[in-house]
Amino acid sequence: MTRIIAGAARGARLDVPGTGTRPTSDRVRESLFGALESMDAVDGARVLDLYAGSGALGLEAWSRGAVHVDLVEISRSAANVVGRNAAVVAKAMARSAATKVHQSAVRSYLSRAQGPFDLVFTDPPYDLDDAAMTADLVALAPLLSPDAVVVIERGRRATAPDLDAAGLSLLREKTYGDTRVWWAEPARSG
Repeated sequence: MTRIIAGAARGARLDVPGTGTRPTSDRVRESLFGALESMDAVDGARVLDLYAGSGALGLEAWSRGAVHVDLVEISRSAANVVGRNAAVVAKAMARSAATKVHQSAVRSYLSRAQGPFDLVFTDPPYDLDDAAMTADLVALAPLLSPDAVVVIERGRRATAPDLDAAGLSLLREKTYGDTRVWWAEPARSG
C-alpha cells in the first residue's frame, strides 16, 4: 500500500498502476521529504513530477504545502491512476485540485511546458539510459526557478546523472537499498 506520509492529506491511500512502474517506498519518500523540508524547498513550491507513476512524490509535496503540481506520465493507464490519486488527495485536503496530470512523454512535455518550477522530481524507469537522462535534464533546465531543487531517483548501480550538461550542481547524494537519489540545483554563475 502506498499512502501520503505527512501534511494535510496524511494517511490518504494511493493506488499504484498495475505494471510498468516502481513506486518510491515510504521510507525513501520520508527521508527525501525530510531533506527537502530542511531546505525549505516544499512549502509554496510549484512542483513538477516527471515519470509520475502513481503520482506519490508530487502529491506528497502538495500535501506538505506545494501550491501547484504538474504530473507527467506517458502511460495512459498510469496517468488515469495519477488522476484518481490526485482526486483522493484533494478530497482529503478539502481543496480543489491544484494539480494537473499530463499524459505525455517527458521530453515532449518539457518542450511545451511553462515554468518556472521550484521543485522537480524525476524518477524514470531504472532502464532509462544515461543519454536519455541527460537529454531530460537539459530540456528541464530552462524551466527551473533560480532556487529550484531537482531530485533524481535511479537504481543504486546507475551512473551519476550528467548535471554539468544541464547547468546543475550537486547538493547531496544518498543511497537507500536499491535506490540512489541525487539532489541538484541550478549552478550559480560567477
